[in-house]
Amino acid sequence: MPPPEVESAAPPRQSKLFRRKSVTELQAEALTDHSLRRVLGPLNLTTLGIGAIIGTGIFVLTGTVAAQNAGPAVVLSFVVAGIASIFAALCYAEFAALVPMAGSAYTYGYATLGEFIAWIIGWDLVLEYALGAVTVSIGWSGYVVSFLNGLGIHIPPELTAARGAPITLADGSAATALFNLPAMLIIAIVTTLLVVGIRESANVNNVIVVIKVAVVLLFIALAAQAVNPDNWHPFIPENTGVREQYGWTGIMAGAGVVFFAYIGFDAVSTAAQEAKNPQRDMPIGIIASLLICTVLYILVSGIATGVLPYTELDVPDPIAKVADAAGLGWISGLIKLGAIAGLSSVILVMLLGQSRIFWTMSKDGLLPPVVATVHPRFKTPWITSIVTGIGVAIFSALLTVREAGSLVAIGTLAAFVVVSVGILVLRIREPNLHRPFKAPIIWFTAPMGALSALYLMISLPWSTWLRLIIWFAIGLVIYFGYGYRHSRIGRRQ
Repeated sequence: MPPPEVESAAPPRQSKLFRRKSVTELQAEALTDHSLRRVLGPLNLTTLGIGAIIGTGIFVLTGTVAAQNAGPAVVLSFVVAGIASIFAALCYAEFAALVPMAGSAYTYGYATLGEFIAWIIGWDLVLEYALGAVTVSIGWSGYVVSFLNGLGIHIPPELTAARGAPITLADGSAATALFNLPAMLIIAIVTTLLVVGIRESANVNNVIVVIKVAVVLLFIALAAQAVNPDNWHPFIPENTGVREQYGWTGIMAGAGVVFFAYIGFDAVSTAAQEAKNPQRDMPIGIIASLLICTVLYILVSGIATGVLPYTELDVPDPIAKVADAAGLGWISGLIKLGAIAGLSSVILVMLLGQSRIFWTMSKDGLLPPVVATVHPRFKTPWITSIVTGIGVAIFSALLTVREAGSLVAIGTLAAFVVVSVGILVLRIREPNLHRPFKAPIIWFTAPMGALSALYLMISLPWSTWLRLIIWFAIGLVIYFGYGYRHSRIGRRQ
């Protein structure tokens, strides 16, 4: 028998890094923790997913990916990204029903792969949701400027683009942008709404989703009549010699970028602690929102590249440009308004997810306690919502869509890898857990979710990887400087 001092000695560093939360403990916490209000039903969760998914993918990234990566084969980029998403969505659905806690992939990683991996994925989710909101707010700005121009209201061009971006003034002269004012304003409005309450946020989102889905269907029905099949030839433009520019490698690079557009179902899982019956409703919200939106993405991208040559779509508001080219008249303005509403709901869901990730990490001791402060009246994590809103507003004023979108895509893909691997690990480690929803054919679904996400990550440019590495390095400094020593489960050891 080992001497007493050995028994009481602290665990080795490796075991501390990979200390895990108990799934049964998380389930018990989900039943007893009433910090956040459980007010969301299956319809709310589905519209939450649609609110996040239908937005940038249709209204912004369709044009840039078609012009820079895939040509008319942007349709295939959406198909590839959609297939990869389905595998990951099934894994998310099982986790969300099994562990109905805020925190999404961060919480799932904590229960399966340990604290260090959980921190990495949590820090990754910060990148995913915060820059997701940045990307969408930039697109929102482009549509607002276009819509207001149609009404004869002109915002100075210097205040409508990323700092340093080249712009053309009304007299035709060239200038340099100062910052993106409309993008900052929408972040401020959405942040205020999120502080006021989740029920109010969900109700606003529901209304917006109805409007934007109706607008998307209207666009599909009317713009399809203006399609010129000649614009689809060649369907897959010949590769230029640069890996990301056209050909099959361009399609895959495009899939990596538009993958950003599918993170809505991921955001649904961050609201698990605010769902009325998460074991039943979370899988419904995750899977239904993904399937509905995948079909709409494919139809819209096909029509957009059919109405205009793909080389003309590299603008902040490509669908508005397609609507104008299709001669839709007053309906063009309605589509722009629908795009503005649609992008607003994406921003709402992204900022909602971001604040819940921070809140959960703080409750686990990995971030300071002040981050987990819940407003006494509104019952929302108001401090983290405000801090997130300020940070996102600053970056939305300074970055371009492409810069932010690529970083979000790689962050999302990394989260999908962890969730796909984690669900397989949990099936092996704790096969007898009661699972309200089980991902089918798990030995195929989970590996395919991980491998497809990894493949899309590899397809992204090296510059995106470099930024991700820098971001992770910052996260490691914070973890070892604060989280490692203040971890809640670490203090029990």
